[in-house]
Amino acid sequence: MTIETPKIVTSLPGEKAREVLEKDDRYISKSYTRSYPMVVKEARGVTLVDEDGNRFLDFTSGIAVCNTGHCHPEVVKAIKEQADRLIHMSGTDFYYRPQADLAEKLAHITPGSPDKRVFFCNSGAESIEAALKLARYHTKRQRIIAFLGAFHGRTMGALSLTASKAVQEKGFAPLVPGVTHVPYGYCYRCPYNLKPETCDTFCVNWLEEDLFKRVIPPEEVAAIFVEPIQGEGGYIIPPVEFHRKLRDLCDRYDILYVADEVQTGMGRTGKMFALEHFGIEPDIMTIAKGIASGMPLGAMVSKSTVMNWVPGSHASTFGGNPVSCAAALKTIELLENGLVENARVVGAYLKERLERFQESFELIGDVRGLGLMVGVELVRDREKKTKAIEERNAIIQKCFERGLLLLGCGENTIRMIPPLVVTKPEVDRALGIFKEVLANTSAAG
Repeated sequence: MTIETPKIVTSLPGEKAREVLEKDDRYISKSYTRSYPMVVKEARGVTLVDEDGNRFLDFTSGIAVCNTGHCHPEVVKAIKEQADRLIHMSGTDFYYRPQADLAEKLAHITPGSPDKRVFFCNSGAESIEAALKLARYHTKRQRIIAFLGAFHGRTMGALSLTASKAVQEKGFAPLVPGVTHVPYGYCYRCPYNLKPETCDTFCVNWLEEDLFKRVIPPEEVAAIFVEPIQGEGGYIIPPVEFHRKLRDLCDRYDILYVADEVQTGMGRTGKMFALEHFGIEPDIMTIAKGIASGMPLGAMVSKSTVMNWVPGSHASTFGGNPVSCAAALKTIELLENGLVENARVVGAYLKERLERFQESFELIGDVRGLGLMVGVELVRDREKKTKAIEERNAIIQKCFERGLLLLGCGENTIRMIPPLVVTKPEVDRALGIFKEVLANTSAAG
């Protein structure tokens, strides 16, 4: 029997959800950012069920985490079997097979030679912290370059690299010193009004021809941290030459190229890692989110020649927990056996349909993405590209009320990041809701 999804049977939030919301309001940190009052009780695949029995289509994947879908039965089985054998014995001080097996697997599936080493942690921010420490340790240099619009996390080191929203840094200065932010490969919204076909990746050229000559000696730069595709910054896809020139620049000055694949990795873009679209091998790569289907796990993968620190340099009590490692090994197996390809095929279908929406709705200024990482930018005026910030937020709320879960990114972009198990009929149902909301918003505007 097919269960109808989405299906809203109560007001939102319902009575049972309100009980949780009241308790949350009393006891949970106010620093969390919640888009709407969704109180999840259970989930499977692309479907979430709230405390009151309302059913939702999840096009957030728990913020690009549940790539194999919620509670994939094979992942659940792997977790249960490992929990029956061993839940914890810190990999910092002891050994166990799941951690070694996962490190070997990551060394082989990440871009470049498998001659790599892996540091395990618990999250994306922790993997960035590890990469920052390793970059300084290995190079004996202090300066770091990151990009405007970047999001690398909220711990102090990761926050120092982040340049997404000022509110994320407000009240926490001074941050880690030595970080300089530079323009990303914007192209379609170039701050210098250059055309993609003529700019020759100005943003990278500017680093060498201006910044390195006037401000920062390149010999003092330890690493350049870069997202292959900017995530929270607005789902910005740079031209292929941007990353290739950046790689060349790093090679010329012995600067480490550090790729943040926390959101773009693990099949999300239709390849195992987004850098594969650009043909780049990084010196260091950070991974988290989709690596373990919802279990807490992060990894910093580095060329063996780069990871030359000694015992005691860095460690993590829970990083590489055996249960999380077991979930990750099963996740990678599922990705390799069809889910990455599904992300490519269904992602292309999703993007094509959204591009057709663009022809009908003036509110849609741009549709961009790779695989099942698709951003829909909303504008009030296509010519002036006036950002439709309030409209974006209202559309996300109205979609929630109709049973579709979405998130924003940048100031005026909606991101569609469903689990990689999503089907074309599920995409059709989601876009039916999205189209209805768009039509009502455009009419109201």
